[in-house]
Amino acid sequence: MLKLLNDFWWFVKGSVQKKGTQNTMRTLRSKAYCVPGRAGPSFRVPGESQQEWLLETYTRAHSTPPDEPCPICMCSLQCPSDCSSQELTEDEGVVKMTKCGHSLHKLCARMMAESKQYFIPCPMCKTVHGVRRGNQPDGIMEVRTVNDNLPGFDCGTIVITYRFGGGIQGQGHPNPGHPYRAHAFPRRAFLPDNERGNKILQLLEVAWQRRLIFTIGTSVTSGLENVITWNEIHHKTEWEDFHGHGYPDPAYLDNVTMELELQGVTEADLESNVNQSQE
Repeated sequence: MLKLLNDFWWFVKGSVQKKGTQNTMRTLRSKAYCVPGRAGPSFRVPGESQQEWLLETYTRAHSTPPDEPCPICMCSLQCPSDCSSQELTEDEGVVKMTKCGHSLHKLCARMMAESKQYFIPCPMCKTVHGVRRGNQPDGIMEVRTVNDNLPGFDCGTIVITYRFGGGIQGQGHPNPGHPYRAHAFPRRAFLPDNERGNKILQLLEVAWQRRLIFTIGTSVTSGLENVITWNEIHHKTEWEDFHGHGYPDPAYLDNVTMELELQGVTEADLESNVNQSQE
């Protein structure tokens, strides 16, 4: 196994150094994005409650709700919500989520907004309304291209390298105040250097900025605790499909696009970034 990894590394290194091979590289440091702010279409409006802004932006009143159970409190949408707290006791009717169209009691939506900082996930389909942010620690994402083609593609290849060091866990991590380790880093992943691959790369860069690609927890492969692990956005970490993590895989580009959507990262974010850069 070690020999395979070593041979593969020298293969990639040799590819980069071959005459005529592209060697474009850029680096993204997650530390530059550690302060939540304007990110895509869902930035906090100064002087306005984040909770109220989320509700006003991503829900619409539903005046004729169906006789169906609310996905949160399970009471009929034609009846008052069964959710209550010391501060939220009055019925506020029913709302529809703007992106997916699913309905729930506004009181239930309000309680969900209380528990999240920057987004409301639809309880039915998990569509993210707002900007989801993760707890990925500080690190570096490097991107470069090589001319060699992945199995199943007749174009060059995008090579992504993720680099992390160890540190101390903070709020939002499993064990705040305890150390975490960067086990098995740097890690490399591969995409075809074509139009689809570059669009997915842009989506991955948005996910990186929002700290969604990695988290801290228990490694599924090694069983180690308090280590940096993947966070449900699968990457192809093998050039060829030796252990199920390489190419060819005709369904991969569709699958990773879907996983990014579940994290709230869509093409709309790319359009928003273009609009902001033109302002």
